[in-house]
Amino acid sequence: MAKVTFNSDACKGCGLCVGACPKGIVKLADKINAKGYHPAEVTDMDSCIGCASCARMCPDCVIRVER
Repeated sequence: MAKVTFNSDACKGCGLCVGACPKGIVKLADKINAKGYHPAEVTDMDSCIGCASCARMCPDCVIRVER
C-alpha cells in the first residue's frame, strides 16, 4: 500500500495534482492553510496505487509518495 503525504503548510492549492491523479482521490481541502490557500489532500488512501503522478506534477515539491 502506498502512503502519500502533503506538506499542507507549503501547498499553494494550484490543483495540478488533483487533475493528475488517475484514481481521482486527490482534492483541495475545505480548510485553509497558514498562507491562505486550500491545500491538497488524499481522500481515500486505500485506493492510492502509488503512481506518484501527483508528486511529479507538483511545482513546489510538497508531495511525498512512499510505497
